[in-house]
Amino acid sequence: MTGLLLAGHVLVAGAVMLLAGLIGRRAARAVGQPTVVGEIVVGMLLGPALLGALWPDARDTLLPARVLGVLREVGHAGLVLFLVGVAHELRLSGERLRDRAIGWTTAATLVPSVLAGLAFGLGLLRFGGSEFVGPAPTSAFVLMMVLALTVSAVPVLARVLADRGLTGTRTGRLAMTAAVIVDALAWLTLAVALGIAKGGSDGIVSAAVVLVAGLVVTLLVRRLLRQDIVTRLVGRAPWVTAVLLAAAALAAAAAAETWGLTAIFGAFLVGLMVPAGSAAWDPPVRRITGAGLWLVPIFFVTTGLKVWTGSGGVPWLVAGVATGLAVLAKIGGGYLVSRWGGEDRADALRLGVLLNTRGLTEIVLLQAGYSAGVLTATLYLALLLMALVTTALTGPLLTLITARAGAAREEDRHVVVG
Repeated sequence: MTGLLLAGHVLVAGAVMLLAGLIGRRAARAVGQPTVVGEIVVGMLLGPALLGALWPDARDTLLPARVLGVLREVGHAGLVLFLVGVAHELRLSGERLRDRAIGWTTAATLVPSVLAGLAFGLGLLRFGGSEFVGPAPTSAFVLMMVLALTVSAVPVLARVLADRGLTGTRTGRLAMTAAVIVDALAWLTLAVALGIAKGGSDGIVSAAVVLVAGLVVTLLVRRLLRQDIVTRLVGRAPWVTAVLLAAAALAAAAAAETWGLTAIFGAFLVGLMVPAGSAAWDPPVRRITGAGLWLVPIFFVTTGLKVWTGSGGVPWLVAGVATGLAVLAKIGGGYLVSRWGGEDRADALRLGVLLNTRGLTEIVLLQAGYSAGVLTATLYLALLLMALVTTALTGPLLTLITARAGAAREEDRHVVVG
């Protein structure tokens, strides 16, 4: 295939994937779901399930190895750009609430989920076959299971809160801040898990050194970017700033992979470098995050092709167990701990449901574990199904809680009047 034909093939295939992502987003909105749910479902089904069923040779014909390789890099770049906005959102969200109740809320989502993740991981080690437990070290595998059941999705959670008018409420602020804390711990834990997977104790030391050095550089660069002269230049040239920021994110992602960490950390550190709460910096961040969101469907399609090819089918039983444990830990355990901390019934349930939203953050962590060989293709697929179900449950459960709370208040009012 010549260079011109390759470029044309990539453009056409990429356009089809982007169109599929658009259809998925609109379908998700139509049924009241976060857009990421539609993107993931369409992306994971487009080639391997639909085309593969109708035309077994579809992958080799429509997406030969060279074309698929280029598209994987494009999808990966989209994910990196999106993560800059995720990191920036984490910093903004962390400043929204300083409340003693945040400790209870964080414990409510963290402790039961960690215990559920440990139980799930140890159960797979005891009863799961080689299709679920690969050659990765046991400690790395168990840590990944804990992450899978613990993490929340700050970007998706922010959208849900905005759609429901909960952003400025105490429940919304508690949920967002707890999610920020949990996710920050999750990224650090991921570094440990990947370090173990890549080199045992030596891998942990290497990852820790790179991570600490990266954080130091991040703090220094952020201080530089806060200078008034830099802020004025950014305000005058937002498009140039967006291009430079995107280039920095892609370079940092490549460097992180070279130094033994996942590309996620490079993008994440660049997002942390950007000054928070700055009117000048917000437009460039929004632009590259938006570009990343448009390219992410390509990531889902190419990942779906790889996962479906490597898996032995849909692992419904394991996916069901993972989903049950995830819901029980986040909503059930979160409700009990939040009630113990003084929240009323409706707010305790809302907190659990909101923090049960996993979305794209979960997918990114799972992808990192899959790429590092900690997760097998079959287990990755099972946990992906869990992430989709738990995220999709958020809207309907919030509607149900609100309806029941309203009915209870109306009943109490009639009792008082009577």
